[in-house]
Amino acid sequence: MIGRQKMLEMIEMLAMAFTIGLTGALAPGPTLVATVNSTLKNGWTAGPKVAAGHALVEVFIFLLIVGGLAMALQQYSHYIAVAGGLALIVFGILTVKASRSASMVQSQSEAVGNPYLTGILTSAANPYFWIWWLSVGSALVISGLSLGLFMAVLFMIGHWGADFGWYTLVSTSLDRGKSILSEANYRRILALCGGLLIFFGLYYLSSA
Repeated sequence: MIGRQKMLEMIEMLAMAFTIGLTGALAPGPTLVATVNSTLKNGWTAGPKVAAGHALVEVFIFLLIVGGLAMALQQYSHYIAVAGGLALIVFGILTVKASRSASMVQSQSEAVGNPYLTGILTSAANPYFWIWWLSVGSALVISGLSLGLFMAVLFMIGHWGADFGWYTLVSTSLDRGKSILSEANYRRILALCGGLLIFFGLYYLSSA
């Protein structure tokens, strides 16, 4: 049976991964815009399909870290942890600041074709995506690996839960004309996630 301490560590990892992942998904950018545009053409299923393409790129990055990059960086794990904590705080401050004028729909370009391919291309071409993974993402995966491969996988599960949940909510809301994702609500959620990012960054630095 799984011990109580181990269970608490698993829940903590899932909660942190979900919250941090949600903040990344919420951030206005090409993947979010592509989800909106693709929904106009493909309906609510565009959200999870775009998220699947996005996740495929992250599978490659995760395998790269687990397959040897983490071992090569092990001697620098303390510095990576500090850099990851500081990056979380910076991203949190920027997120709170951006929430004041954020808009979920930044483009009215023509709806794209294949949502899976769109998820892959908009992720791979997004500088924010790579900055996040080179700082926060890699630090958290390496931290999870220090507790075992299962914990690192658990981090990815929580992270993808946020991606699939958010993009599906966006596409479903747009497809059915619901007002749950009004601009005001979107900005409130974004500000809340920014505050949580700062909290996790401080927590991460204290444990680094």
